[in-house]
Amino acid sequence: MNAKAMVEAALYSSAESLTITGISEKTGLPPEEIRTALMDLRREYDERDSALMISKVGPDYRMMLRPEYGESAGKFGKPEMAPGVMRTLSTIAYNQPVLQSELFKTRGPRTYDDVHKLVELGFVSAKKSGQTVELTTTNHFSEYFGIGSNRKADIRKWMESQASGSKAQEE
Repeated sequence: MNAKAMVEAALYSSAESLTITGISEKTGLPPEEIRTALMDLRREYDERDSALMISKVGPDYRMMLRPEYGESAGKFGKPEMAPGVMRTLSTIAYNQPVLQSELFKTRGPRTYDDVHKLVELGFVSAKKSGQTVELTTTNHFSEYFGIGSNRKADIRKWMESQASGSKAQEE
């Protein structure tokens, strides 16, 4: 079988991010062959200007939709998150780390349900801090949105570019 096609099939069929080791264990392919296949696939998707991409965050790889096609594709699928939950996530991502008690002041009582949902979805982690919890985004957040980094500055920059892109489309 074609190693590149096997890696592509693994990425396509997995709902979770995959590591080279994980792909190797399930396919029997040597890690170096998987690395080469991943590099080739990433290049091919970029060269053909595909709506799909192979995202890498840390040691994890994932096949996903390019962010610029999210709005178009969203017309065909049901949103995973209500708009209010998405606003809470945006607030956490932009201001992280943020205390849930501070978030409550801006988002109100819905904060508790939203944070519970975001933790459940794996987008936010909550760490006890005194009588409240400190909220930050997770690797899954960066992977899901195709940010390519977990650094606060990179996330902010990405969010600002998305916001300016939305404003340009509205005009």
